[in-house]
This record gives sequence, C-alpha cells and structure tokens, in this order.
Amino acid sequence: MDKQDVGTRRTGRTNKAKRWASALMAAGAAGAIPVAHADIELGNGISIAGFLDMSYSNFSPDEGSSTENIGIDQFETTFKYSGSAGVSAQVDIEYGEGFDGSDDETFVEQAFVTKAFTEQFSVKVGRFLSYSGWETEEPTGLFQFSGTGYAKYFYGFYQNGASAFYGGDTFALMGSVVTSPFDPNDRNNVEGVDDKMGYEVGLALMPVDGLTAKAFFISDQDTDTDVVNVWASYAVSGFTFAGEFNTVEYGASSAVVDGDGDGYLLMANYATGPYGFTVRYHDFEIQTAAGDTFDDGSAITLAPSYKVGDNLLLVFEYRMDESDTNGDSDTVALEALFTF
Repeated sequence: MDKQDVGTRRTGRTNKAKRWASALMAAGAAGAIPVAHADIELGNGISIAGFLDMSYSNFSPDEGSSTENIGIDQFETTFKYSGSAGVSAQVDIEYGEGFDGSDDETFVEQAFVTKAFTEQFSVKVGRFLSYSGWETEEPTGLFQFSGTGYAKYFYGFYQNGASAFYGGDTFALMGSVVTSPFDPNDRNNVEGVDDKMGYEVGLALMPVDGLTAKAFFISDQDTDTDVVNVWASYAVSGFTFAGEFNTVEYGASSAVVDGDGDGYLLMANYATGPYGFTVRYHDFEIQTAAGDTFDDGSAITLAPSYKVGDNLLLVFEYRMDESDTNGDSDTVALEALFTF
C-alpha cells in the first residue's frame, strides 16, 4: 500500500475545475472506513487473514466509447507463522493481476522471514513490499476505490532482498538493500549483464497522537533512477487529512532517458459510525530530457462509503481525470470489499 505536482498548467481544464469547486464545497471532508482484518489462529503459531475485492466500474472518456467492468479484482490470503527466538514468516498468495500485468493469475506476492532481535529492531529477508508511499498497494488500506495511478513513478514496489527496521514510540528508521526497488521479477541473474543493487531508506516521525510524517529516498542503481517520497497525515475527531509530495530523476538507462517528474496528492476523509466520505485531489507530470511530457494526469475523486458489518465495506466512487497524454475521462465505480 499506488508522487505529485502543484498548479493548473494544462489547458482545457478551467471549466471542469469550476464545476468541481461547488461540488467540493458541498462535500466537505472525505474517505472510507476500514473493515476488520484480524488474523485467524490455526494453532501452533500459524494464522491466516485475507480479503476479497469485487467491483463494478464504468469508464467514460471524453473522446471514444465507454467501457464497463465487473468481477473479482483481487483475492488474497496471508499465511503467518510465529516461531521461537523472535523468528516469524509471512507468505501472501494472490489471485488477480500478476506482476507482468496479466489478468487472473495466482502467484506469490510476498514471502519473507523476519528476525526480531529486540522489541524495536528487526531484519527481514525475502520478497516484501516497499515501505514508501501514502497510498497502500492493497485495497484494504485505501480511503477510496482507486489509487492515483502514479505509484509506478514514485513508490517502491515489491522487492527481493533484505530490510532492517528500528522503531520507537515517536520515530522509526528503515532501510532495504534489494535487487530492484521497482521490479519484483528482478533477481540480478541476467547473464552477461552487470546488474547493480537498489536501495531504500526511510524516516518516520510520530511526535503527537494522530500525527505521522514519513520521508523516503529510493535509488535504483541499474537505471540511475532516484525518487524522493514525503507524506504526512493527521487524524482528529473522525477526520483524516493527508498530503504527499514526490519527485523523481531518471538516468540514461531508464525508460524516461534523463527525464524527471513530480507529483502530489491532498486527501481528506471523515468517518462516523458506519458512514465515511473521502475527497482526494492528485496531480503529476513526467517529462523527458527535452522537456516533453512523457506522462501526466490530475484527478478529483469523491468516495462515500458504508460499512455493512465488521468485515464488509461498500465504496462508491466518482472520479474525473484530466490528462494531456491520456485524455480526459470520468469513472463511476462501486466496490465491495470483504475481509477476514
């Protein structure tokens, strides 16, 4: 658990922005309510947890025909083992979109072993998810149905390697040495290629109740790509506010040769009883070395939600995207998220 940029630089967005101004004033704050996600004890230190994510969506571009999708987006089961001497293990089995983008795949998403040396310090090895990014990779950690879509530029992904974590009451430090920060299929075993390692370091601060701030630096030595991800959140009286800023610089070996980019998001959520509401705005742009736009986009997302029970959450989403490279579009979605 999907980066950003400020200002209205793109043309053709003024009218839509005015339409949304009154909508946001009426909406107030925004977000989704988390559902229960507890481990089911099987005995002898073994437990399982998981979720089933289903949705209907209608994607309507300003130019072209609409498309509808309905079905299972993702099903995941997490197996955990807690052994002796501070040793534990976790394996996540997922059915959904594979790492290569193919649909309806069953694969090992995460698999790692952790050794806790003290209550504050631990080390894990295997395949694990990056610490970076405000928005989580899994739907169980999102405040709305969709991610921004810019995570591939600004967040680390599933990684193969080793990671260390040290945490206290008000701060935490983390660092990873991995085959690639962004490619879970990279095992540094390409014959005839001098593959280099990747790195991720992070600092988290929790100075007072409800306030969290994190900063990450990610470096992919193979492609000479460096990313900075910074975000902060504050939760008070049913509200959750969050902001995030990201910047990236690409090297000569990357897909965006010697390019760069930045992006940001602002989010507000209010939850009371079984009801919740989220408003999010995000914007990003990736440029080539010549200053041409490689990819860009901005969107306003409104997402009311209703918690049917401890384990079932319904989320409705309306999202309006604007992009010079991908075109403008509107998306309506209804999600049912069941956790166990």
